[in-house]
Amino acid sequence: MSIADSPAIRRRKLFKGLSASSAIRIGGGLLAVIVFVAIFAPWLSSHDPIAQDLGKRMIPPFWYPGSDPAHWLGTDHLGRDYLARLLYGARVSILIGLGVTLCAGFIGTMLGLAAGYFGGRVDMAISFIVTTRLSLPIVLVALAAVALGGASLKTLAIVLSLLLWDRFAVVVRAAAQSLRSREFVQATQSFGASHLYIMLHGILPNLRNTLIVVATLEIANVILLEAALSFLGLGAQPPTPSWGLMIAEGREHILFDPWLIALPGAGLCLLILAVNLLGDGVRDALDEKR
Repeated sequence: MSIADSPAIRRRKLFKGLSASSAIRIGGGLLAVIVFVAIFAPWLSSHDPIAQDLGKRMIPPFWYPGSDPAHWLGTDHLGRDYLARLLYGARVSILIGLGVTLCAGFIGTMLGLAAGYFGGRVDMAISFIVTTRLSLPIVLVALAAVALGGASLKTLAIVLSLLLWDRFAVVVRAAAQSLRSREFVQATQSFGASHLYIMLHGILPNLRNTLIVVATLEIANVILLEAALSFLGLGAQPPTPSWGLMIAEGREHILFDPWLIALPGAGLCLLILAVNLLGDGVRDALDEKR
């Protein structure tokens, strides 16, 4: 192995590529700001996001006449501080996005590894499961789950975790099929290593970059789905400060108070844009590394 191919040199080149990417700088910076306000929400707003004050209903934000300095972004139809609800709503979106992606990624990665490594009947069986999953509409499955377990963020997270693993499985399966015939895998087999050891310690580490790219793109998909299903009443329930639920609650006032929809909608768009930019930048940097 030449000096140019050493792990230290490769890591340095990768870091240089990541730091030079404008998509990573913009997306990462924007995502860092959103994560910061979500973590420090109690310090950025002194108001309780679910506390109601009917005497202060529908106070407009600061750029409208009649605003209240105590409520910079106004209040909703129940007198709840809108800034506090936006900040805590970012927590819901980020936690659901990360939690569901981790669970779905684990399921899909394990299935994809098994299908790609063993092939044959195992591959056929898992491919059939993937095809069956792709035939299930997420909204209809969510409706059935709500009918059985009630609408809640917990139910929504479980449903999404059990439905969104297919992308991981397909990508990992294809990568594992190309790696199982490589020399290092055959060498490990010749030493009598178990199949599980080879999959977890031989093949899986070589899929790290691929999994990072898929995960960043899937997080944005999960965040959007959570907002859409909460808007339909299948996810977060009142008084949970969810951006999708806030948009649903504000749609009755869209003509006279459009900011009730515009503010959570803007937050949702910025978060998805940040995650997508970060994912695209990481993918491009990893492609250049290859």
